[in-house]
Amino acid sequence: MGSALSTPDTAEHLVGSFVGDVSIPLSSDFWQKLLELPFDAELPSQRLHQACQLLVQNNRNTRHLAKILFHLACYLQESISTSGVLQLVYEKAVNAVYLTSVFLKHLIESAQDGDVELYLSLHDSESIPKNILRDQTIENLVMRNVLNFIASVDVSPNTYFLHLELLNFMIIAISTQLLCGPSPGPNDVNPFLDAAMAQDSHLVTSVVCNLLLNYITRPRVPFNRASYSIFYDRSQNSVLKRVGSAAANIVLLPFSYLISSSSEGSRNPIADSSLQVLLVLIHYHKCLVSEGYSVLKNQVSASSDSSPKDNTYFSDNPYCRALERAIDCELDCVDKEGNAHSDQHVKLPFAPLFDTLGMCLADETAVLLLYSFLQGNSTFLEYVLVRTDLDTLLMPILEALYDARRMTAYQIYMLLIILLILSQDTSFNAGIHKLILPTVPWYKERLLYQSSLGSLMVIILIRTIQYNLSKLRSAELQIYTDFLRLVLEIINAILTYVLPQNPEVVYAIMHKQEVFQPFKNHPRFDELVENIYTVLDFFNSRMDAQRMNGDWSVNLVLQVIIMNCRSWHADGMKMFTQLHFTYEQESHPEEFFIPYVWQLVLSRCGFEFNAGAIHLFPADLPTKKLDNGVVRNTFQNDDFD
Repeated sequence: MGSALSTPDTAEHLVGSFVGDVSIPLSSDFWQKLLELPFDAELPSQRLHQACQLLVQNNRNTRHLAKILFHLACYLQESISTSGVLQLVYEKAVNAVYLTSVFLKHLIESAQDGDVELYLSLHDSESIPKNILRDQTIENLVMRNVLNFIASVDVSPNTYFLHLELLNFMIIAISTQLLCGPSPGPNDVNPFLDAAMAQDSHLVTSVVCNLLLNYITRPRVPFNRASYSIFYDRSQNSVLKRVGSAAANIVLLPFSYLISSSSEGSRNPIADSSLQVLLVLIHYHKCLVSEGYSVLKNQVSASSDSSPKDNTYFSDNPYCRALERAIDCELDCVDKEGNAHSDQHVKLPFAPLFDTLGMCLADETAVLLLYSFLQGNSTFLEYVLVRTDLDTLLMPILEALYDARRMTAYQIYMLLIILLILSQDTSFNAGIHKLILPTVPWYKERLLYQSSLGSLMVIILIRTIQYNLSKLRSAELQIYTDFLRLVLEIINAILTYVLPQNPEVVYAIMHKQEVFQPFKNHPRFDELVENIYTVLDFFNSRMDAQRMNGDWSVNLVLQVIIMNCRSWHADGMKMFTQLHFTYEQESHPEEFFIPYVWQLVLSRCGFEFNAGAIHLFPADLPTKKLDNGVVRNTFQNDDFD
């Protein structure tokens, strides 16, 4: 070991020693040299890939991953605790975070059959500073300091890059979830996620608050980039130079996108990464085993006939709970019973959050955040419902549904659920019919002039339903009879109770009246279709009574409809029970949300993950073909001199 450390401290030599089979003591000054190494010189990509493969082989004996993580935690502690931190301290921390991320990512995605073993404990013979580690595990120490930095250090020109790299590190560290199945199980190994969940409630609250504030404030890349000439590389998507342009293609295995995004104009590195980390944290479910059940033997006690799933449960998620208890910092911190809120509540400015969500709803991650707030946080839901500018949220949602062909099934589902949650409130339903839109420029079929937001919402929902039904075969329609009946009941309710306020809906039904013909003699639909034809007969007769020279224009048809809405009476309509819809989350929402969240994260984070290692969801992704054979013993220290 002594001779190995006596060679020049070049990048290739230091990396070679780190991945080699000789264990370097935790107290060696080697770690400072390695972590402070500025990667402004290129490291050949093939060499770096060989290095990663060698670390996979040797880490079990050397525990070098645990050691580099320990020193990273120390660097972060220095960045947090030192008063008047020098820029050099932050730059060294950036180097340390980035280098650690490179090798941690490779170790995670090199796991065989989802069996990840990072060997995060140190050998008993290792001399460990007790005043730093105490009784903590390495992963807990690292996550505590990473989260402490995010929670306590503001994003500024000096700290911007370190914040961004820590968020990238978080995504990599918690990506072990990609190796697990879609349904969380007791054998899942997620050491960094579990460590994040184990932090004290005050730190969790501060982290959730700051991640959301990052998303709201959207910090910009520092203008004075000259001071970061070592790190900044204009040719890369990241704000930091990625170990030389030649090596960039192998270090973080440049990420291809699973899902395209149409919201490039609103992208912001810190904001986007903060939201990605938050979404993974709030949707994590730690599966635990009930007493008396053995996971390893896959059997229960002799007196029980329960299945394995009956003997597991999910632990509480403090990040989800913190988001659900968030309150508006601009209001008095007193609840309905007059009790003052404690410091354990996340305090956010709801108004800027509302505006930011409205601005970013073209992006699926923003849609999922909005859903998470509306579904889990009754305070934010109430805030949204009393806003008089609901078009701020609804117009982006309706515009997205209008162009459903460009959307995934996940997107359509989430947007419809959001509309359902909001429409459960009667004041919301009344309010959207009072809010008049001067025009709807993205609606191309015809000119919508002075239409209510409620009418537009109904038109878009009918259009979305029509689009989805048009993709079904004849045979498949039988499966959807219940769904079709529900749609017809909704149309009936509109025509029976609020027809005069919805001339656009009448126009849509008249324009597409032939679609109702197949249901006229269907035993499940005939009574519902009868009401629709009563409306059609009324307005068709009024149209026929108009003597027109030439073709009907859209505006002329609408004028006739609006004029005759005044004389419309629902006396001849069959009355059905008014519909009231409620949304209830399924019993195992994690099976939908965890894979969905990670598909969104991988499509946006800038990282490419080894598709062959992903078990969380089907990932038939094109990947670079890398040599997965036996690693030849060509990565020796003397090759780097």
